[in-house]
Amino acid sequence: MAHTPEGAPARSATDPGLQRGLSTRHIVFIALGTAIGTGLFYGSAPAIQTAGPAVILAYAVAGLAVFMVMRALGEMAVREPVSGSFGAYAHRYLGPFAGFVTGWTYVFELSIVVIADVTAVAVYMQFWYPGTPAWLWIGACILFIGAVNLTHVGNFGELEFWLSIVKVVAILGMIVGGLILMVMGMSYDGQTSAGLHNLVDHGGFMPEGLTGVLLALAIVIFSFGGIETIGITAGEAKDASGALPKAINTVPARILIFYVGTMVVIMSLVPWNKVSGQNSPFVEIFDTLGIPFAPHILNFVVLTAAVSAVNACTYSIGRLLYAMAGDGHAPRAFRTVSDRGVPWAAVGLVLAVMVVGALINTFMEDVFVTVAQVATFAVVFTWTMILMTHRGMRKTMARHGESPGTFALPGGAFTTWATTAFIALVIGLLAWDPQSRQALVIGVVWLAVLTAAWFLGARRHGHRNARTGQMPLAAEEYR
Repeated sequence: MAHTPEGAPARSATDPGLQRGLSTRHIVFIALGTAIGTGLFYGSAPAIQTAGPAVILAYAVAGLAVFMVMRALGEMAVREPVSGSFGAYAHRYLGPFAGFVTGWTYVFELSIVVIADVTAVAVYMQFWYPGTPAWLWIGACILFIGAVNLTHVGNFGELEFWLSIVKVVAILGMIVGGLILMVMGMSYDGQTSAGLHNLVDHGGFMPEGLTGVLLALAIVIFSFGGIETIGITAGEAKDASGALPKAINTVPARILIFYVGTMVVIMSLVPWNKVSGQNSPFVEIFDTLGIPFAPHILNFVVLTAAVSAVNACTYSIGRLLYAMAGDGHAPRAFRTVSDRGVPWAAVGLVLAVMVVGALINTFMEDVFVTVAQVATFAVVFTWTMILMTHRGMRKTMARHGESPGTFALPGGAFTTWATTAFIALVIGLLAWDPQSRQALVIGVVWLAVLTAAWFLGARRHGHRNARTGQMPLAAEEYR
C-alpha cells in the first residue's frame, strides 16, 4: 500500500487505502447539490402536466420518504463510515448476495446517468458554439472530470462545492424574482396575473384528481435520485459523525425550498396548463422575469448541473467499485489506490464507460432512451435495500445488546415499514402506468441477470469475503 504523502489528510481508520479529505463544508454542499439536478430543471415539467398544482403534494410526500431513507442511511454511515456505504452495509447485514445486487444495480444506474449527462454537456456547449462536434465537448468534459477525480478527493469536494453554489443561487434567484413578480401582480400572457390564485383557478388544485398525484410520484421520485451520494462520502469525511447528521438534517428544508417552493412559484407565475413540456419551466420563468440573456443564464445553470452530475457519478461509481472489490463483488484490480488515496483503476473504468457510452449515444441517438428508464427502478430498489439493511443492522445490534446511537432513525421499525410501503406503492405505480411499465420490466430483467451472474461465479467470491454478522468498530474509532 502506498504511503501517505507528507501533509496529506489522514487515512481512513476503516480502510487505510483512502484519505479523509472531505470537510464538513464539502459534505453539506454535496448534499445540497445532489438535491438539485436536471430532474428538477427539466423533469418537473412532465410532473406538473401529470398532476397540476397538486404536484406540490407529490414532492412533499416523496420528500418525506427521502428524508426517512436518508436518516436510515445516515444512522448506518455515522456508526460505520465506509466508502461502500449502502452496498457494504447490505453485504454485512443482509448477506453477500444482497451486497452484490445492491452495489451493481447502483453502479448500473449511475453509469446510465453519467453517459446521459456527459452527452448533455455537449448539447449545452453547442448552444453557444453551434456546429462544433459533440466529441470535442464530451472529450473536454471527460478530461476535466478525470483530472479532478484522479488527483485527490478534496478536489472532487471543492468542485462540487462551487457547482452547488451556482445551482443554489440560481434556484433562490428564481424564487425571489418570482415572488417579486407575484407581489407586483405582473401577467404571464397579458391576461392572467401572477399570484397564488393560479394554483386553484385552472381546474382546481387537483385538476387530474388523486390519480394524477399518484402517477406524478414515479416522475418525482426520479428527481431525488442521486441524493444517496452523501452516504458514500462517509468513508472519506474528516468528521463523519458531525458532518453527516448536519447535512442530512437539512434535507427537509432543501425539499421545501428547492422543490415545493419552486413549484409554488412556477405555477403561480405560469398557470400549470400553460407549461408546454417542450422547454424547462425555468425557461419560461426567466423569460417572464425579463432577465437579459435569460437563455444564456439558464444554459449556464443546466450545464453546471450536468457537470456536477458527471462529477458526482464518477466519484460514487469509483468508490462503490473500490468497496465491492474488497467484498469480492468486483475485480480486485479496483482496489488499486494511488499515493493520494484515489482508487484510480475504478475511476479509470468510469471514464472509459463515459467514452464508449457517449460515442454510442452520439451515433445511435435513441439507444439509451429505453434503457435509461431503469434508473427510476434502480432508485426505488436502492432505497428499499437501504431500509431493509437498516432493519438488519438494528436486529444485529439487539442481539449484541446495543442501543441506537444519537442519530437514530425516528420512529424505528414503524418508520422503516411505513417508508417501505410507500416505495412499494411507487413500484406498483410503475407497473400500473403503461408509459413507465417498461422501466419495471427492465429492472426485473436486470435483477435476473445479476442473480444468474451471482450463482454462476460471483457467489464463491462473496462468501469468501463475507462479513455478515460482524459488528462495526465504535464510532469514535473512525475519527
